[in-house]
Amino acid sequence: MTTTRKARISRKTRETEISLEIDLDGTGSYDVNTGIAFFDHMLESFAKHGLFDLVLSAKGDLEVDLHHTVEDVGIVLGQALREALGDARGIVRYGTQVLPMAESKVEVSVDVSNRPYLVYRVELANDRIGSFDASLTEDFLYALASAAGLDLHVELRYGKSPHHVVEAIFKGLARALRQAVSLDPRSDDVPSVKGSL
Repeated sequence: MTTTRKARISRKTRETEISLEIDLDGTGSYDVNTGIAFFDHMLESFAKHGLFDLVLSAKGDLEVDLHHTVEDVGIVLGQALREALGDARGIVRYGTQVLPMAESKVEVSVDVSNRPYLVYRVELANDRIGSFDASLTEDFLYALASAAGLDLHVELRYGKSPHHVVEAIFKGLARALRQAVSLDPRSDDVPSVKGSL
């Protein structure tokens, strides 16, 4: 079994430059700067509730749009999760969290399967959170699931405030992933009859 489940990933394109470090067995410490205040807050909540130590610096063409930075952070975070997990030996593999946030409730389920898929059932009457477009959450999750090899399902049970809904998604994702990547005390094997994920 791997004793260190950490990764460091850097990615540079003409649109973004990102550096990220993650420790899956951390305490929830974070140092996040993407230039997008609300997105930083969501990623900090992700680290805190997942107990993942996260250091992230992202510079993007925010004057053009927030999309490039949000999506590329999802890609890099996904790559880092995949690298930190290695062969995923001994992990629980599945996680589900139903998370309330004020008037909203969200369910997030994840299978660390190495077969990426995203089901995103979230509809909001208002998708603006200050300057942040709440619809970018789906783009972030798609990039994350694709790069990490996650089968990820996100469903809004009910809720009105886009801030509360998106925050519940990020916290629910953190808690579901925390379950899924935790080490199973009863098994040191790869959690699949195929012998690999």
